[in-house]
Amino acid sequence: MNEYALGNDLVAQDPRWYVLFVRSNQEKRVAHCLSDRGVEHLLPCYRSRRQWTDRRVDLEMPLFPGYVFVRLQFTERMKALTVPNVVSLIGNKIAPSVVSDDEILWIRQGLKQGAAGPHNYLKEGQRVVITEGALSGLEGILVRVQNNMRVVICLDSIQRAFMVDVDESWVRPVGARLCKATTDGRVH
Repeated sequence: MNEYALGNDLVAQDPRWYVLFVRSNQEKRVAHCLSDRGVEHLLPCYRSRRQWTDRRVDLEMPLFPGYVFVRLQFTERMKALTVPNVVSLIGNKIAPSVVSDDEILWIRQGLKQGAAGPHNYLKEGQRVVITEGALSGLEGILVRVQNNMRVVICLDSIQRAFMVDVDESWVRPVGARLCKATTDGRVH
């Protein structure tokens, strides 16, 4: 489908949820400007306790750093794209990615529970590193067996492998920056 045809399809649609990519640490400013322009938006945030040398501070941090969700018709996208510190809409060369109403509802429900916090995106078959416990530092392949998360550790020298059960919070993608939230809301 060419861009023109896709654009016409998007023009005919009701308002949809899109994702704005914004400059680093500018999510709240962008959200404020979107409010001023009457653009429906969502900036999901969580509480994070930070320890500085002289005090502890509770901060409200974006759940998805660099992203602000907006709900509008595709033809009205310039209302959002011309806000200072907005870089672009998230998507591919043909069209922006549309976020389903269900996904927005999941985010809102997770925030209502009060225990929401950022986590690395993990998918089955992905190469991960274990960050906690006795096997900390080992790399393997992520596998899910029913509701359990397991990591397959490959021993290339003997062409054998073994599998270990791990807590989901103990793994991160290889090469990803470690960012984990503790039970008291602190982020390391």
